[in-house]
Amino acid sequence: LGVSSVLNAPSRSVADTLLRLAEVREQFCLEYMSTLDAVLAVGLPTAICSIYDVRYADPDQRRIAVTALSILNDCITRAAAVRGVPLIDLRIICGEDADFVNAIEPSEQGGKKIAAAIVSFLTKYEFRSGRAELIVR
Repeated sequence: LGVSSVLNAPSRSVADTLLRLAEVREQFCLEYMSTLDAVLAVGLPTAICSIYDVRYADPDQRRIAVTALSILNDCITRAAAVRGVPLIDLRIICGEDADFVNAIEPSEQGGKKIAAAIVSFLTKYEFRSGRAELIVR
């Protein structure tokens, strides 16, 4: 949300827009990896989550936001792979409009799905494996 203003900023070209998105991505990746490294340094079992797809009412705004979020989710996926931590993919887990109470907050149904995925993960994942796994239910 902090950088969503870039999505509606005027642009001279597609290349100009892509460069702005690249700057957002690069900053996000640096901050995300730094934060993840700090969490992992504590030495506790850790999993990370993707950013779920927003549910804006306007179809075009939704498409724009989901496309932009895929750029950030790529950083998260790469971080999971590089650091060998499991990734709970909220885009898949909360894949229905009914999973949200508004554009960005999970509904009771979505919350139950997220909780079920976390419980499933906690009971099945072998933390010592050092393997990055994708958790989708």
